[in-house]
Amino acid sequence: MRDRKNYGVVYLVGSGPGDPELLTIKAKRLITKADVILYDQLPGKEILAMMPDSAEKIDVGKKAGQHTLSQDKINEVLVKKAKEGRMVVRLKGGDPYVFGRGGEEAAELREEGIHVEVVPGITSAIAAPACAGIPVTHREHASMLTIITGHEDPTKNDTSLDWKLLAQFNGTLVILMGVKMLERNVSELIKYGRNKDTPVAIIEKGTRADQRVTTGTLASIAEIAKQQQIKAPAVTVIGDVVSLYKELKE
Repeated sequence: MRDRKNYGVVYLVGSGPGDPELLTIKAKRLITKADVILYDQLPGKEILAMMPDSAEKIDVGKKAGQHTLSQDKINEVLVKKAKEGRMVVRLKGGDPYVFGRGGEEAAELREEGIHVEVVPGITSAIAAPACAGIPVTHREHASMLTIITGHEDPTKNDTSLDWKLLAQFNGTLVILMGVKMLERNVSELIKYGRNKDTPVAIIEKGTRADQRVTTGTLASIAEIAKQQQIKAPAVTVIGDVVSLYKELKE
């Protein structure tokens, strides 16, 4: 690690699942005081509106197959702005360390001798189902929870996901960023023995005013998703807890 000299500080800030009232007090304070903010679109318009006019705002949004900046370039910008002695906020949706690539950014910054502070955010993996009326654990339905990415690193030759093991998993499975690969993901689960009648829910824009919930089964959800034109950001919940949706939804 290099000497820190007079470098600034980088805050990896999780903005939560989208509802601005679920933003932490600390996150809001840092957003409103930042000199530089690198942000994507997941936080939502209401949270992005909190960015002060005085801050330098850099859109680094990434969507499947469409990146404003590559991850390497984002890292470069974080390092550059911090070395200018500025207070930098890297604003992310959800939590920085839950499939947010925060660990990669933190490692790069620490290698450059830059102080990094992580500000956790509420992950949509739990918040979106909860606000839809689906508890991810329940004494009568699920005592285990697994969270996976539905969109792995496209440069990898093989998947890191053990679909055979996941299919035998007797608990709730939550898939983040899985809209594009939904058909493949559910097919893998059925292929390795998961009951095709297992309940599934997809929550679009969870916790926000325009939240939408679509339900089905492993066998039917891919076709339903096409018919309903489901789009990201969305969280997929697979398991018996989804059966509680009709009972607990508002």
